[in-house]
Amino acid sequence: MTSIGKLDVYPLALGGNVFGWTADRDATFAILDGFHAAGGNLVDTADSYMASAPGNSGGESETLIGEWTSARGNRDEIVIATKVAHHPDFRGLRPDNIRAAADASLTRLRTDRIDLYYTHFDDPEVPVEDIIGTLDELVRAGKVREIGASNIAPDRLEASLAHSESAGLARYVALQPEYNLVSRDTYEGPLMDVAERYDLAALPYFGLAAGFLTGKYRPGQDVESVRASRAAEYLKTDRGPRVLAALDEIAAARGVPIATVALAWLATRPTVAAPIASARTPDQLGPLLQVADTELTEEEAAALTAASG
Repeated sequence: MTSIGKLDVYPLALGGNVFGWTADRDATFAILDGFHAAGGNLVDTADSYMASAPGNSGGESETLIGEWTSARGNRDEIVIATKVAHHPDFRGLRPDNIRAAADASLTRLRTDRIDLYYTHFDDPEVPVEDIIGTLDELVRAGKVREIGASNIAPDRLEASLAHSESAGLARYVALQPEYNLVSRDTYEGPLMDVAERYDLAALPYFGLAAGFLTGKYRPGQDVESVRASRAAEYLKTDRGPRVLAALDEIAAARGVPIATVALAWLATRPTVAAPIASARTPDQLGPLLQVADTELTEEEAAALTAASG
């Protein structure tokens, strides 16, 4: 287990961005059952998941997670992370919007508290004082246990943290950046520097680069997936094939899936507490869960870092 503020979590977060989209209710329940049975407890979602899917309006992932914890009676065993700012009906981070969105998420999740509440996308038009003040209200009301940020500029993140400290308010304990072996530039640098200075736990999203780092996307191969076009973009760079070659070598030597090695590399990086990865079927859980028992050597981690440079 690893700690995020006062939350004790499994070293892998299960992404809920496929629930209500490529994973229907039965598949979602089966995936969550498998994750929990293996010791997993951190489930990551957002109020906007999966608003973009045909027939959806937003919140479908939260609804399915709420139905699952209610059906299984295991709410106290699950750490639920969700987000505010991008739901079609609750866009932005105005104080009244945050309050309304939090209540809507609580209703869909069938719970009285959100364990980790992220600002999904920053709203530069709203002062950080207003955002932090409102999140602090939710924490004091018992509706939220810990808060985090995602998709935020380094200066806004640091201003938020500084205000929390000076005013004695709830502070971000977690940061959710896009970060993986073929997408390092967004996080490494000023944003990671702030995370290190303030001891934030990073939980990277797109840990497997839309499936590219599972190794199933190769030159000349067609893969039927809604993410295929995005994953294929990584083959158009020198970095993508180099990373796959390095992953192939280490995975073969260890006898583990490529995806496991890719996530294990994230676990070696500064500030990273638990990468986030999603599964569309229970069968896809295996390689993700193996990361908890896979610790790369310094040489293996260095080889991957060099290949992805």
